[in-house]
Amino acid sequence: MTAVFDMTGGQVSLDRRSVLRGVDLTICAGEVVAVLGANGSGKSTLIRALLGLTPLSGGQTLLYGRPPARFREWWRVGYVPQRLQIGGGVPATVREVVASGRIARQRRLRPTTEADRQAVERALEAVSLADRAGDSVQNLSGGQQQRVLIARALAGEPDTYVMDEPTAGVDADSQHLLADTLSALVRDGRTIVLVAHELGPLEPIITRGILIRDGVIAHDGVPPRPEGECAKPGHEHVHPHAEEPVTGPLAGWRAEA
Repeated sequence: MTAVFDMTGGQVSLDRRSVLRGVDLTICAGEVVAVLGANGSGKSTLIRALLGLTPLSGGQTLLYGRPPARFREWWRVGYVPQRLQIGGGVPATVREVVASGRIARQRRLRPTTEADRQAVERALEAVSLADRAGDSVQNLSGGQQQRVLIARALAGEPDTYVMDEPTAGVDADSQHLLADTLSALVRDGRTIVLVAHELGPLEPIITRGILIRDGVIAHDGVPPRPEGECAKPGHEHVHPHAEEPVTGPLAGWRAEA
């Protein structure tokens, strides 16, 4: 099975403080992985390091078999950060931000195609923002801006989605909408890696859970399920740093958030 991310001995230090320590992690194509942990545990740093957005101070990470600095097929990865960065100048519309998700698929100076336009419209519909497409993103709520970021990733039609707390500040209805959208991507064989405090309606699609505690992986395996409920297909990953077993349907993980 193709390894999308492969980190060996990963270490990250920020301001001389150790954030990640000796992380060994492989995520394969088709997995749906939730990275959980308390604030400051290192979970967001981990996914940024996997993407090469945060440099390692030790170890190495590969993205589809290549170091991030040498990776060129960025159309294969859709990244959803925690918040939308809005710069100065002319405010961008919702449609313009979502359309920027197609850039990695476009050759230089290539005009926008009908396929590009259709992908953008599908993405807007998927997050229920088609009626706000012409609005400035500055006029949206924080939760709506998060949905714009998700739509931008969807528009790029990547193989792998990396989402940093995609449900933060998003209302319950939008969380269920996101769960339905991601479920369709899972059925199409896409890889999903997401950071979360609590999974909520996303929990049924998760095939593997990783708990980060103080910069190390404390648990890595198939999420526990209630008795009598079938686990999602997948293989148990027993991590060498695993601590006490997690009991209940992610109950122990939520307690850390």
